[in-house]
Amino acid sequence: MSTVPSVSAARTARLVGDLGATRPAYRGLADALRLAVADGRIAVGTRLPSERDLTTHLGVSRTTVTRAYDVLRELGYLTSRQGSGSVATLPDGARRRGTGGLFPADVADDVLDLTCAATRAPAGVLEAYERALERLPSYLCGAGYLTYGVPELREAVADRYTARGLPTSPDDVLVTSGAVAGLAVVVRALLRPGERVVVEDPSYPNTLDALRGAGARLRGLPVDPTGWDVDEAVRAVATAGARAAVLIPDFHNPTGALLDDEDRARLGRALAAAGTVPVVDETIVEIDLEGGAMPLPFAAHAPTAVSIGSSSKSHWGGLRTGWVRAPRGALRSLVEARVTSDLGAPVLEQLVLVELMRRSPGVTTERRDAIVAARDALAAGLREHLPEASFRVPRGGLSLWCELPADLPSSSLAAAAEDEGLLVAAGPRFALDGGLDRWLRLPHVLPPETMGEAAARLGRAAERVRGGRTGRARPGRPLVA
Repeated sequence: MSTVPSVSAARTARLVGDLGATRPAYRGLADALRLAVADGRIAVGTRLPSERDLTTHLGVSRTTVTRAYDVLRELGYLTSRQGSGSVATLPDGARRRGTGGLFPADVADDVLDLTCAATRAPAGVLEAYERALERLPSYLCGAGYLTYGVPELREAVADRYTARGLPTSPDDVLVTSGAVAGLAVVVRALLRPGERVVVEDPSYPNTLDALRGAGARLRGLPVDPTGWDVDEAVRAVATAGARAAVLIPDFHNPTGALLDDEDRARLGRALAAAGTVPVVDETIVEIDLEGGAMPLPFAAHAPTAVSIGSSSKSHWGGLRTGWVRAPRGALRSLVEARVTSDLGAPVLEQLVLVELMRRSPGVTTERRDAIVAARDALAAGLREHLPEASFRVPRGGLSLWCELPADLPSSSLAAAAEDEGLLVAAGPRFALDGGLDRWLRLPHVLPPETMGEAAARLGRAAERVRGGRTGRARPGRPLVA
């Protein structure tokens, strides 16, 4: 089995689109492929289709494809490797990928921070702490190391899965110190250094960093701005030889896409056939801003799936409380992996989350309305101050995934925005291996008037970039991209 990822001729043809009006055709094909590589839709290191296969799917001459590939080689977007065919690359100096986590250092009072897609604490948190403190004494007679978690919280989490259509017992739930900690536990339990992991491209940066830190060899699974190319995903899973696949099917971060039940079932079957364990990030599943029926949890279509959840988006990040839902009988291996570095989440915060989940298992109506108002204010501000940016408004989630014009790379825009007192995460930070510099993630997590001001600052930053006045990092303030 080849270790070089590849993109099918069918998907490549879909990315290229209609070449009928392009003259000369080879130049149009080269431009379309160059943009797909630069944007990350064809990941760096991916083998492109053979000239013969692409000729068949595009309905053009072999000469057209050959000349287009030659142009890409001259420009530095394609290289030929013995035994690997034609592989996508980026020209020297064009690979921009941030280092370190998404979150910057302390933020000054006059700076708007949109690097973090999480909201303030909702109403009722203080009261929940007060009620939790009343219940805390009953836990003080023990050592406080509740490795599996507070029983009431495990029961509340299990009940929520059951209500969503996935029967779950408290014995299937392990409480963790947040979703990132939960992922670390799963990675230690499942993976050995050097094993392959399928991961969406783009994806959440801290997930990519955690997997790389564990020594995983990452294989990309494409997610377009409108969602998954499931045909290509099934093909990628079948050829990857991966131990695990890390997926965000619910309001995907950063695109906001939602995978429907039919495609969940299809992808679940492909993962089962490949012997690949799905690791499902459900941290944003409760941020449904429109209501109505939601797809079943991914694990309902994939019994071996391990699901990771968190209170950070649904309630408050300050609780630092999450959970892992394991397949029946698999929890013990996770606990054994956990105790090497973590004996349990804080008891008080678990009791607080129990109180909050009793009030509302997800976001309250009041909080949902506030998120929608912030989203609409951001969208209106972008249309006014940066009208050349395009985006779709997803059904849920906490961010807009914005496509920028070719003359406004997001790395440069993020740097200029910092001089305007605005912190944003540029597209390359979400890329598996370079590209996505025409994309920008903008969380709508601040009050509506503040989101409008953020859009205005972003517009001024765009003027800086176009005027050649690129941003400079402030002393002690690392750029996030």
